[in-house]
Amino acid sequence: MTKPTLFLRIAAVLTFIHAILHTIGGVFGEPGPGPATAAVLAMKMNQFPVMGHTRSFWDFYRGFGLGITIWLTAGAVLFWQLSSLAKTDAPRLRPILATFLVAYTSLAVNSYAYFFLGPVIAEILIAACLGFAIVAANSQAVAYARPAQST
Repeated sequence: MTKPTLFLRIAAVLTFIHAILHTIGGVFGEPGPGPATAAVLAMKMNQFPVMGHTRSFWDFYRGFGLGITIWLTAGAVLFWQLSSLAKTDAPRLRPILATFLVAYTSLAVNSYAYFFLGPVIAEILIAACLGFAIVAANSQAVAYARPAQST
């Protein structure tokens, strides 16, 4: 297994774990007693019409949370698929990997600003794996560019 492949598979596993923990703790987690329970109850109780449907802020909270789970899971699958492509054509994957590197770095900053340390650590580790995959893909590009030596 080449290095870009290894780093992408690690990123895939980390992203899938992130999706699972986000779902268990964030989307379906129970609020703590006191103010958290009161806030959730207020989010559920206050319903209002939106584009022909009656919704609450809890509906939006739950829906966006599940949306993040779906995107994280899709990202995990995509990283695994890209790892297979990296075996034969890693240099061409660099722009795609760079896009995800910027995205996961931005997610880490967002998580630091609005959430807590758990997602920040996961997103930094995923971004690091993507960065290492880019560097490893650059190494492959240099190796491919070298002319074959005659013996």
